[in-house]
Amino acid sequence: MTGNAMHIEITDASFADAGIIAEFNQQMAQETENKALDTATINAGVERMITDNSLGRYLVAREETGRIVGCLGITYEWSDWRNGLFWWIQSVYVLPEARENGVFTAMYQQVRDLCQATDNACGIRLYVERDNDRAYRTYVRLGMVETEYRLMEEEFGE
Repeated sequence: MTGNAMHIEITDASFADAGIIAEFNQQMAQETENKALDTATINAGVERMITDNSLGRYLVAREETGRIVGCLGITYEWSDWRNGLFWWIQSVYVLPEARENGVFTAMYQQVRDLCQATDNACGIRLYVERDNDRAYRTYVRLGMVETEYRLMEEEFGE
């Protein structure tokens, strides 16, 4: 299927989709960071975001058969400088056999359309692993630009 656009539908995830989204998140963490995510924790985290809209939302990409071939999460960050919310794209995953078929592009366009139609949204952000050149090129092709910011964090509980 590589190289040809697939016919897909992008929808908000339902609770029934939580298991496959959690599985995709585990596959993405393994692929990009060689990190194994705790199954109980990721399942609970996905289910919580699906049931609590204040935390964010997931979108899923379904092919004609109904099979989910990709997903992404959207969380929100308040910007007092802009008096609006940035929509953060995270937990992006597309099945290997569905890559280079327009799946992420379709999901991104849906995020863009939803964000632009929301009164208090001011933009879209995401982070990309430093060595993930393929993803970086995709994001640039879609119109995103690299910022001057560095991402800093301190984790608790692990």
